[in-house]
Amino acid sequence: MSARWFGTNTWRRLNYTLWAPVYDGFVHRVIGTRRRRSLELLDLHAGERILILGAGTGLDLDYLPRGLDLTAIDLTPAMLRRLQTRAARLGVPVDARVMDGQAVTFSDASFDVVVLHLILAVIPDPVACLREVARVLRPGGRAIILDKFVPDDRPVPLAMRLLNPLVRLGGTEITRQLGPMLRGLPLRITHEEGAGYHGLMKIVRVERLGHSSEAPPGDSVREK
Repeated sequence: MSARWFGTNTWRRLNYTLWAPVYDGFVHRVIGTRRRRSLELLDLHAGERILILGAGTGLDLDYLPRGLDLTAIDLTPAMLRRLQTRAARLGVPVDARVMDGQAVTFSDASFDVVVLHLILAVIPDPVACLREVARVLRPGGRAIILDKFVPDDRPVPLAMRLLNPLVRLGGTEITRQLGPMLRGLPLRITHEEGAGYHGLMKIVRVERLGHSSEAPPGDSVREK
């Protein structure tokens, strides 16, 4: 079996089907407070159209204000079933769909906000995912990213490159850099902060520029 297979959607779906029964307890302990902080930075308002991309078991629902128009997608049916159970318990209406975040089926400018928690280090093609985020966000819409990234301005450390194949078996990556993923897309970084784990975890808020012609030709736009 090729090592590349472990970075495919097929492996990710199988992996997270196995993770589903224990996912909440493990992930909540690791990033519960960081998830809350990330969502607070969005300053959400009732009536806004929110897409949770890579929604998993729906841990974000615990921290979202009421009155939002919520859509949640995930590649793994076992995870979404748990999301639907959580949504019913909380009394939160959610349109939950099994869908690949690299090729979503929503129309252009369908959402005001996209939430990307622990997905860009998981999804096989994060650039395709972010391209879809830019497409489905309305001009001026915003997205929040919470994930593991190594710095853009230096080579990935050898230790992380050696460890990454083992980490990939668990369904994620630890060698991805956010800057190259955003390059050329109509997305501007408006806020960035560390979220612990020796700088590996980051929270990044981005805004959708007015139209695709505003996309930077090189590096991603960062608000000064």
